[in-house]
Amino acid sequence: MMPSGGLSITAGQLAVAIGAEMLGPGNVALDRVDPVERAGPTSLTFVRDAAFANRLASSAAGAALVSRAVLADPGARAALEGAKRSLLVVDDADLALAKILQSMGEPRGAAPAGVHPTAWVDSSAVVDASVSIGACATVERGARIGAGTRVLAGARVCEHAVIGAECVVHHNVVIGRACVVGDRVVVHPGVVIGGDGFGYRPDESGRLIKIPHLGVVEIGADVEIGANTTIDRAKLGATSVGAGTKIDNLVQIGHGCVIGRGSVICGCVGMAGSVRVGDGVMIGGGASIRDNVSIGDGARIAACAAVMNDVPAGQSWLGYPARPATEALRAMAAVNQLPEVLRDLKRGARGGSRGGSA
Repeated sequence: MMPSGGLSITAGQLAVAIGAEMLGPGNVALDRVDPVERAGPTSLTFVRDAAFANRLASSAAGAALVSRAVLADPGARAALEGAKRSLLVVDDADLALAKILQSMGEPRGAAPAGVHPTAWVDSSAVVDASVSIGACATVERGARIGAGTRVLAGARVCEHAVIGAECVVHHNVVIGRACVVGDRVVVHPGVVIGGDGFGYRPDESGRLIKIPHLGVVEIGADVEIGANTTIDRAKLGATSVGAGTKIDNLVQIGHGCVIGRGSVICGCVGMAGSVRVGDGVMIGGGASIRDNVSIGDGARIAACAAVMNDVPAGQSWLGYPARPATEALRAMAAVNQLPEVLRDLKRGARGGSRGGSA
């Protein structure tokens, strides 16, 4: 069994719990997880690559998770063996660490079921008896909330919105009118799901007329949405996020976007309306994506890229404007050579001028 709600275990017991190969003493007591530089004698740390192996020798960590591939590097293996620590060898130290940290966190559903005295729940809302609703939260008419979900203080579930089972809706989240959130979704503080899309058209006099957005937002199961992210409702139909997709903080997803399953969208991405993102796509932080662009399954968009055209499935794009990685890197290399080219041209011009006057 993995430890739950904290860490109080020996290295050997932890190795058995996570299926790790144990190298070194198994009786080292562990009560915390720390980065290698800050680890103490009762700390578990991790070594994901050869660069971390040398750091372990100067660390006070009692034990370390080590990716198996690191031991294939002779220098890294020598450094690890020289450190004389308890080593828990796993296929992927990051994944093993993630499972351990999940077991140490607050168990989902730990808050008691029921409605806080300062919360307001409309009499027409359908709320499972196992739901926890925090202080000053609001659940409007016709809303539905599934079993085991936690709605934390200050959150607002608007009329006819639907939230599935075992979700966590953090402080000051807004789930907009008629929007749908699937099971096991985590929505971090300040998120707005279902705000109006941004759409205006000038009339005959040039005055901007707001276009009503009457659609909804649909969030699939096992999605996580980072703090202060906004997902706008569609003009018609639905803005949608597929199951298992993970969205970082401060992301803007425009009206009518359709995002596939298992994609990762990093912080500060700005996505205009009606963008189509496939399954398994990775979008780096600060990228901006033009309206009506399609990004194919498994594509990779680099940080700060400006995507102006469709991206085929499986390709990696970067740059401003974004283009295929190999093409963008060649262009960057050419730009980096410009100062030297200009210096050569100036030298040539000066030499030619002197030669002409001789």
